Amino acid sequence: MSVPQLTRQLILETRVRTPDGAGGYAESWQALGTLWAEVVPRSGRQAAQGAVSVSRGSFRITLRAAPMGSPSRPRPGQRFRAGDRIFAITAVTERDAEARYLTCHCDEEISL
Repeated sequence: MSVPQLTRQLILETRVRTPDGAGGYAESWQALGTLWAEVVPRSGRQAAQGAVSVSRGSFRITLRAAPMGSPSRPRPGQRFRAGDRIFAITAVTERDAEARYLTCHCDEEISL
């Protein structure tokens, strides 16, 4: 297995809920830190979502592993940000038997 080229800087973000004062909550995203990663496109397609056409891409993002429970270890439901691009994390797996790297399966959606 080749060593991944960790050349892309990504910001790991997690969803934060704050009370809105009326019994509900507002959602926002909080940065947890910056990670270096390899971003590899997998597949893509165009789809209609209501009256809007969207482009959906699937990506495999590889980064150095972090211990379970560490805030720098990505989890499904979090996301990576690279400038204006958002990669929603759908699954996280260990890339190698020694658990040196993690593979994050991510989706990017762009409105057309």
